[in-house]
Amino acid sequence: MEDKESHRYNPKTDMYTGSGIVNPAHSTESVQLKSITPRLSNSDLHEPNPTEKPQKISKPTSPQNGGSDVFGLCCSSSGHVPVARKQQKEDSGVYDVGDGGGDDDDDDDDDVRKKGHTAMENQLGIEYAVTDVPPIHMCILFGLQQVLLSISSTISIPLIVSGKICADDLTLVKSEIMSTFLFMCGVCTLLQVLVGVRLPIIQGGCHKFIPAIAALMALDMWKCPADMVARVAAYNNGSTENVTEIWQSRMREIQGGIMLASLAQVLIGCTGLLGILLEYLGPITIVPTISLVGLSLIDVALMFCEKHWGITALTVGLVFLFSLYLRNVKIPFPTFSKKTGCRVIKYPLFKLLPVIFAVVLAWVFCAILTATDTLKQPGVRTDSKTNVLELANWFFFPYPGQWGMPTISVASFMAMLAATITSIIESVGDYYACARISGVPPPPAHAVNRGIAIEGLGSLISGAVGSGGATTSYSQNVGAIGFTKVASRWAFFAAGIIFLISGLCGKFGAFLTMLPDPVLGGIVLVSFGMVTAVGLSTLSFVDLSSGRNLTIIGSSLLVGLMIPRYLADHPNAIDTGNVELDQVLQVLMGTAMFVGGVFAFFLDNTVPGTPEERGIIKWRELADVGTTGDVIKGDEQKEKQKAADYLNNIYGFPLLTNCLNRVACCRFVPFMPSFAFKRVSPFKWLCKKFKNTN
Repeated sequence: MEDKESHRYNPKTDMYTGSGIVNPAHSTESVQLKSITPRLSNSDLHEPNPTEKPQKISKPTSPQNGGSDVFGLCCSSSGHVPVARKQQKEDSGVYDVGDGGGDDDDDDDDDVRKKGHTAMENQLGIEYAVTDVPPIHMCILFGLQQVLLSISSTISIPLIVSGKICADDLTLVKSEIMSTFLFMCGVCTLLQVLVGVRLPIIQGGCHKFIPAIAALMALDMWKCPADMVARVAAYNNGSTENVTEIWQSRMREIQGGIMLASLAQVLIGCTGLLGILLEYLGPITIVPTISLVGLSLIDVALMFCEKHWGITALTVGLVFLFSLYLRNVKIPFPTFSKKTGCRVIKYPLFKLLPVIFAVVLAWVFCAILTATDTLKQPGVRTDSKTNVLELANWFFFPYPGQWGMPTISVASFMAMLAATITSIIESVGDYYACARISGVPPPPAHAVNRGIAIEGLGSLISGAVGSGGATTSYSQNVGAIGFTKVASRWAFFAAGIIFLISGLCGKFGAFLTMLPDPVLGGIVLVSFGMVTAVGLSTLSFVDLSSGRNLTIIGSSLLVGLMIPRYLADHPNAIDTGNVELDQVLQVLMGTAMFVGGVFAFFLDNTVPGTPEERGIIKWRELADVGTTGDVIKGDEQKEKQKAADYLNNIYGFPLLTNCLNRVACCRFVPFMPSFAFKRVSPFKWLCKKFKNTN
């Protein structure tokens, strides 16, 4: 039942509080209705006699379910107020999930959840927002959907590292390294979702470390013995020759470099060095940084797609079918409860689980072609990766120091440090892209600092355990939010649990890696495209009629694509005379988002331009207020408090934010939610000056 106080008539404002009813005698243009999406034209509004009393408003319907976006306005061309669908459907016993008005608790919870969404979340069609908690069974499906997107890319890292450390022919060793890596991906994902930036982020294996590991293992002291194959063969045949120390010594060298580089990442996050740079970060810098995350991964998508373009096209077509064409189609399900008895509900499965449906159908299609011996290519046939299933252990529990005490050297540290810096840049871009695609405000400085620190901590633990690599945020999982419409952090928490189970039960993780490459390529293609589009959508903040902005953005995108491509074709182009410095520059300049982002950052902060022209005003308002216009201006103090509570609910520590806010010294800790250290910022000064002049 509706609260009567929520529709009390206020004669001063000539409107009903909480309902959005506006007296038709007044111009609707004078009232801020930023939370109404999409905007209604005057022809869509019913205009009764101004002397009539406003009608009592019934419970609103969700815009995603075909109802009006305006609660309380006399809308629709027929001129009637929307009525709760329970009254329309109770005779048939069929209910749409989220329509509201039903007696079932799940319907009421779903209706309350959608009413609590912000305007941006409703505009993007988000079904489960960042702070929403889906049912447990749906969390598992959503988590599995995210794992399917990332596990094949993740599992390739331990297999590559095994070859670099001379363990390519040691089946049991490869199985243990793979289980360790999957286990650590789960640990790092849980840490990031619960304590880190607290956005829906998957922490998977970082491929940026592969060139560094390859360069390190190419040194004369770490090259595999010439007779390694013969030694392994003799060892497998029962020889007493010990080959364990050969690969473990190389693994310990990799561990030491990763741990030192990760410790530097923790210090960068905890000291707030990155947060200071964010003061000078605007939308013109964000556009090429995020867009180049997707554009630079074309080769990764191509590596999977080129195995079989027909199956790739089938997978992409299925994703489009379920996520775009059938997104409003709801599947009826019979349910039973003691309160309502037997009845049928409708659920938008195609909209929420497009990846799982697409993967299952394409996987079955590949299995049929494999059974008929139509497919010949490795990686396309469903039985081409059965060796991974065979070498995996049933149960394995990794622990720190399982391969011995890590060793430290300058060469390993410098090689891993370059990859770590690149990973930090990529993760910051993913944080902003994730916030944008999830319909929440950009992450504040303390959340970014904490996210980078937790990512470094996770990689530090990964190095201590001996997974053979570090972790970073996965862009394809961020992009998947755009077409699954599931941004709940608890779905990604479930994904972390699945990663943990995959590591502890090696057979389960190995089964997921049997996904055919072109099927994964189709999913990755759509996800990377979504990441690129999210970056370009940030252009809405800037003045696109400005030649200054167009020049900076266009040049940054092209430079970000050209320099890495040139270095890939000319690997010896950088020659400073110092091998370690050459490796660092090679990795940094070979990263598209670093080159394009730094180029745009420099030009945007040095080329003259007004704050409004650069989009700084709108960008800072969105970051500072955080409610995207959902609060109609009234009591300014209450608005600020509501905005602060909203941001704390997303980026603050669970259950501890209120306690930490009472501790004065937390204001000076860069990763605390109450971080408010006063710095002289030109952007804040310009914003205040611009507001005072108006």
